[in-house]
Amino acid sequence: MRPKKVQLFPTCLVNELFPEVGFDVVTVLKKLDIEVEVPLTQVCCGQPAYNAGYTEDAKKVALNFIDAFEKTEGPIVAPSGSCSDMVAHHLPSLFADDPSLKARAEKVASRIREFSQFLVDDLGVTDLGGKLPASVAYHPSCHLSRGLGVKTQPQALIAGVKGATLNSAENMDECCGFGGSFSVTHDALSGAMLEAKMSCLDKAGAERIVSCDMGCLMHIEGGFRHKDQARKVQHLAQFLAESLR
Repeated sequence: MRPKKVQLFPTCLVNELFPEVGFDVVTVLKKLDIEVEVPLTQVCCGQPAYNAGYTEDAKKVALNFIDAFEKTEGPIVAPSGSCSDMVAHHLPSLFADDPSLKARAEKVASRIREFSQFLVDDLGVTDLGGKLPASVAYHPSCHLSRGLGVKTQPQALIAGVKGATLNSAENMDECCGFGGSFSVTHDALSGAMLEAKMSCLDKAGAERIVSCDMGCLMHIEGGFRHKDQARKVQHLAQFLAESLR
């Protein structure tokens, strides 16, 4: 049965730095007659602490996430493959030693859906009726494609926009080097990976760079800006919402 209501988990990066992405997620979902609720007590899912090895701190944050969403109804939609992967695959494992908390975590985790995954897999939508003449290079973020196995859905949505074309090049599926705190703790390696990604995107020769994770887009946009080479980067939700306008 097609869901009529979802809970929006905007994620930290969107909520604090790129709120326009969250608004555009709502724009797209409302176009499809989906009611959007935003639980006000939600914060982080615990991924930064978890990835850094601070398990007890991650548990505290994750428990707040569970408290915020378990009383709500409908799928939990997030504009991030990274955060969706954390909730889907790692939230329950944080509470492996507590059967009661693990069961609560599993119940919430079963409802998480990444934005493009929800549109294509759950709603069966690839054509929103949008129009936007633009050439696009799509960057597949690692957690989205490797963690969640969401590979074709974002590209199907881009291709569903009238006038849009997808440009590709070799090695487009390689990591951009962001990886959250990885880009800080391993800055030299991260920078080298970013250079390789920027080279791929240059070869694609597209007007815009679109992805489903703002961490990757922030990293890539910053790399081009550092070289004084302006690039238009957009979250998939921004691209789709623009096509509807």
